[in-house]
Amino acid sequence: MAEIKVPELAESISEGIIAKWLKNIGDYVEKGDYLVELETDKVNIEIISDYSGKITEQKFSEGDIVRVGETIAVVDESGKNIMPAAENKQEEPLPEKTKLEPKANSEEIADSVQKVDKSGQRPIASPAARRLAREKGVNLNEIPAVDPLGRIRKQDVASFQQENENNPESRPRKETIPVNTDESKPIIYERMSRRRQTIAKRLVEVQQTAAMLTTFNEIDLTAVMDLRKRRKDKFFEDHDVRLGFMSFFTKAAVAALKKFPYLNAEIQGDQLLIKKFYDIGIAVAAEEGLVVPVVRDANRKSFAEIEMDIIKLADKAKTNKLALKDLQGGTFTITNGGVFGSLLSTPILNGPQVAILGMHKIQLRPVSIDKERIENRPMMYVALSYDHRIVDGKEAVSFLSKIKELLEDPENLLLEG
Repeated sequence: MAEIKVPELAESISEGIIAKWLKNIGDYVEKGDYLVELETDKVNIEIISDYSGKITEQKFSEGDIVRVGETIAVVDESGKNIMPAAENKQEEPLPEKTKLEPKANSEEIADSVQKVDKSGQRPIASPAARRLAREKGVNLNEIPAVDPLGRIRKQDVASFQQENENNPESRPRKETIPVNTDESKPIIYERMSRRRQTIAKRLVEVQQTAAMLTTFNEIDLTAVMDLRKRRKDKFFEDHDVRLGFMSFFTKAAVAALKKFPYLNAEIQGDQLLIKKFYDIGIAVAAEEGLVVPVVRDANRKSFAEIEMDIIKLADKAKTNKLALKDLQGGTFTITNGGVFGSLLSTPILNGPQVAILGMHKIQLRPVSIDKERIENRPMMYVALSYDHRIVDGKEAVSFLSKIKELLEDPENLLLEG
């Protein structure tokens, strides 16, 4: 018997939650097959089997917490693979005693499937069906099987998904549990995901351990918008990526961090770690919660390279494909609440970093050009939250003023960014 253990995940991750078993007891697995999906603080990881054989035991259920080094399953290496070869498209004939009579109707088949579910067994489904169900967020227990033995196939999942999209009323709803006799005031109980628990814990820790303060300024983005308008078509033609605002803010942040290095540092005990590299975290709102993937060596990258990195990381975040290496080691963070319409906010530090820059909605506002003229200009409020333990107000205000200076005359970014 061989034991499948939770492998070393990352330096900062010691445990996770069993999100989904991808194989069931009795299934045959090849070495390298995905066995279980583990939900960690930052990303979901699929653990592979290091052995070939039949699964004889699962020591944890979905939703259980497991720690690095713990045994989660047992594989019998003497177990044989009795499944038909992958290249054999035809299924083996069903044993006589398991065949249903030709007259069996859909209700009888459904009843047979329900009995399997009620017995506590997991639904029988092909690997392709399980993967598609995970991708679509579909519960296999809710899919009616057409196969006489109750096996769920990939096409069953696709049909079920399509039917739900076409008929919203048929979508499964979360159970509501009233807390009193007044049924008009129901409450939904929903388990927090591992990521959401971690976000909650770390945000509270930052507010309890850092002397956090926020300073504000506003930026006239007329020059940036004019530059983008003039250059966007040629930029896209040359690089196959659109010129967005984030590359301007990233370049400006790097230039300002070089001028004020304490904002690119962290505290470890009684020491300051002043980092001479610039890995900029870009906050992304994913379905399971906020994540901060990192643009590496932003000081060495062009506008186009930064834009491409941001697009790739955002796509990976939205499809839950971020790796741990994508999230680790950022030195400074930029968050853009403006994409959701936020006009002003006080962003919370992304510990152990000591500063975070908040972007907001661009809004036309009347601005005094001189004593005689007032013009409507595209203005953005920006916020810098910082740890007052190592960053003084003078540095923070000067940093934000430097950001403003660079973006109001973006040609300076070519010289200083």
